[in-house]
Amino acid sequence: MENQAKTVLLTSNGDEISVNIALHLAKRGCRLVLMGNECCLWSIREKIMETTNNGVPIEVVGLDVEEEREEAFDEAVDKAWKAFGHLDALVNCFAYEGKMQDHLQLAEQELRKIVNVNFMAAWFLLKAVGRRMRDHQSGGSIVFMSTLLGAERGLYQGAAAYGSCLAGVQQLVRVSALEIGKHNIRVNAIARGLHLEDEFARSVGKERVEKLVKEAVPLQRWLDAKNDLASTVIYLISDGSRYMTGTTIFVDGAQSMTRPRLRSYM
Repeated sequence: MENQAKTVLLTSNGDEISVNIALHLAKRGCRLVLMGNECCLWSIREKIMETTNNGVPIEVVGLDVEEEREEAFDEAVDKAWKAFGHLDALVNCFAYEGKMQDHLQLAEQELRKIVNVNFMAAWFLLKAVGRRMRDHQSGGSIVFMSTLLGAERGLYQGAAAYGSCLAGVQQLVRVSALEIGKHNIRVNAIARGLHLEDEFARSVGKERVEKLVKEAVPLQRWLDAKNDLASTVIYLISDGSRYMTGTTIFVDGAQSMTRPRLRSYM
């Protein structure tokens, strides 16, 4: 019988998407290690435990997502691993989009932040978690939360740096599946659709985006950050997806399929 109560390391900026994924995992009985800004995550931990009221343990490990030293990530993952003695899965939700702007005007400091948060953090976390899964011969699942901006069919002007980093993560998923599958480690990504709090929606204007959603999105609504992603994460960390690796799943309401027409609507 499948063990649904996995031990999961979930990285979070304290954003709505990652917090609601954590909540759904806790409701299913998953033991969680939340990694990121400690002050923010301790508060989130308390809210999740009050909401679920099922006694599932949740630990918090601090990490500066903009840290450039690989050792900092390795140390943080070591604490996370020791919190429960092992990890079944990593769900990386760290993200920083920055402002929509012409990349010829993008400042070097802003570029470095985008790269560090969206690509280097993913790289360091995959290495740190993957090595431990390999050395303990436990296998496991690694899931990267991405967006359609990292896909060829999801190109958006003004997001060159962010989209390039996400494209790099999606390629990292494919190559990692080839290289570490022999250790029974699966690596997948989710390319989510856009929601009203994303920078693109803000740059266009929320009122305008809300009015045009029925014409621009086949499902006639933007992503629901609270409810549209958790089920896919749960599937990818579960034993039910044990033969799935190297895949990016689009959970975007077919937004990316209408993208060539989207600008004309906006």
